[in-house]
Amino acid sequence: MQKGRHGEFGDFYSTNNDIIDEIRKRVFYHFFKYIFDKIFSTIAIILLIPVFVTTAIFIKIDDPRGPIFYSQVRVGKNGHLFKMYKFRSMVVDADKKLKRLLDYNEVEGAMFKMKDDPRVTRIGKIIRKYSIDELPQLLNVIRGDMSLVGPRPPLKREVKEYTEYDKQRLLIVPGCTGLWQVSGRNGVGFHEMVKLDIQYIKNESILLDIQILFKTIRIMIIPNNAC
Repeated sequence: MQKGRHGEFGDFYSTNNDIIDEIRKRVFYHFFKYIFDKIFSTIAIILLIPVFVTTAIFIKIDDPRGPIFYSQVRVGKNGHLFKMYKFRSMVVDADKKLKRLLDYNEVEGAMFKMKDDPRVTRIGKIIRKYSIDELPQLLNVIRGDMSLVGPRPPLKREVKEYTEYDKQRLLIVPGCTGLWQVSGRNGVGFHEMVKLDIQYIKNESILLDIQILFKTIRIMIIPNNAC
């Protein structure tokens, strides 16, 4: 599914030379981040096994006929397509029902956000509130499709609406959490999200990643404006 430098979303190397040069200079940082991602995610999955099992049981109790996990094709670094995993927090046919809800989108730009989304299940509201539905993405981190910290991976239909400026979000490996998630969670709109992501890409560092991870853990324990 790898599209390369000249994939269906265009050439990521033609108009972003300054940022790309900065990214390439951070050799030690990216090596450390790669190792840290693998180790942290592996340990986290082991420690969170009770949470995984409990969540799976409640999802099945809430909707016995539906699957526990949900996968969706997302766009990663340089247009690379991959399947992102989550605990299922919506009804089984949620994707088919999206078209009916587009008129109720609460944010501008190439992103859909609806605070009281009717597709969310009862248990889905709880696991979303505490970001438990995102935990299976630790498997994506181990596989190398995602990092712990970075821009959130968008949908293909969203990227098709991106401007050249917006596409800068795709210059690095996407993350489970990022600067915009700890800067207002769902209260941040699309354009502000892009701005914060590009800010992160320009200033990424070990210290910044650690700060974002700690803030993310705090938000998971004490939700801030979560759906």
